[in-house]
Amino acid sequence: MSEVTGPAPAEGPADLHWLERAMELSRSCPPSNTAFSVGAVVVCAAGRVLGEGYSRREDPHEHAEEVALGGIDPDDPRLATATIYSSLEPCSDRASRPRSCTDLILGTPIPRIVLAWREPALFVDCEGAERLNRAGRTVVEYPELAERVREVNAHLLDPPSGPTGGSRR
Repeated sequence: MSEVTGPAPAEGPADLHWLERAMELSRSCPPSNTAFSVGAVVVCAAGRVLGEGYSRREDPHEHAEEVALGGIDPDDPRLATATIYSSLEPCSDRASRPRSCTDLILGTPIPRIVLAWREPALFVDCEGAERLNRAGRTVVEYPELAERVREVNAHLLDPPSGPTGGSRR
């Protein structure tokens, strides 16, 4: 990933640049009726991508933050000043893996988490942003981008109905 560079993480245009990348990655997710389509990017203070990923990239149970963090050496000193960008709030509860994405982030020294949309209470009542804040991490939200993330996940939020469509349970 070291060849991908951009602006140094900071509130404003730089954050929007990296959230655009996360939202772009979310469009690569294989469809699922039981999980959100999410993209994530870990960027060091110098503006170099350390890792990136999207949900279900290699495995139907993978989450974007898990994929993005999975390719980074946990001892990389750049993590101490890095920012993780996610199109959706990192999960706080997870049935398919022993650790949630919030726990995975808390297992790193990453001090700053930037997200576009808080996870709606469709599958779980997510408390990722709150848990990260309580742990002393900085959480920055750009709710003006939420509608674009919602569009990528419209199949979950606005499922078709009628004889050819299904219904959520």
